[in-house]
Amino acid sequence: MDGIFVDILKRDRWVVLTSLLIVAALAWAYLINMALDMGAMGNMGAMAGQMKPWTLQDGILMFVMWAIMMLAMMLPSAAPMILIFARVNGNQRDKGNAYVPTIIFAGGYIIVWTAFSLFATAAQWGLQYAALLSPDLVSTSVYLGGGLFIAAGIYQWTPLKQACLKHCRSPLEFIMHHWRPGARGAFRMGLGHGAFCLGCCWSVMALLFVGGVMNLIWVAVITIFVAVEKIFPYGAWVGRVTGCAMIAAGIYLMA
Repeated sequence: MDGIFVDILKRDRWVVLTSLLIVAALAWAYLINMALDMGAMGNMGAMAGQMKPWTLQDGILMFVMWAIMMLAMMLPSAAPMILIFARVNGNQRDKGNAYVPTIIFAGGYIIVWTAFSLFATAAQWGLQYAALLSPDLVSTSVYLGGGLFIAAGIYQWTPLKQACLKHCRSPLEFIMHHWRPGARGAFRMGLGHGAFCLGCCWSVMALLFVGGVMNLIWVAVITIFVAVEKIFPYGAWVGRVTGCAMIAAGIYLMA
């Protein structure tokens, strides 16, 4: 009987991992297809509503783009936490407690980044309205670009950043201290982890306006940096050192 439970637990983890990989792959496929379509048009701004006032359709399109981009960028680094939740949740089921689908926890996490996508869409609209973004959705102001780099670099050293990063780097510790039973508890846990993740990464996401919102190389670089910072050994120090480089880049741009 114990062997059956172990097999079920392993199967559940593989199902969760495969699902995460598929969703992330589909999100990246969408971004690549969208970037190719924009490039084929010869003017990314035309599709993004850059050269004319935004319509409701433009706003929805940009919101969807940001939401899918956040899935593509954040799911890889969130995978360890989601897998730990699935494992602990499976153990709870083995003890006779109520089983909660992992998607409920992941859904809470995704909602936080979807809310951020709404804010990012509004920020993009404001920057385009102020003519601070080029048709390729890149900052046209050295002061905006430099300021975002410097702000992101300074934030890397703040206590708030480090506290949020600690929760992201310690998924088992997060589960132990924030465990809530039932579907509502799992959803709240997902929201909580998403909030810590947002507190860790929001300033780096703002750098998309510097390197290009649809510059997929820049998007990939930020994705890798977030994953290294949250998952790999010495990731916290990698973040601090990179923060110094961000400050230097910002000063260079504005000089």
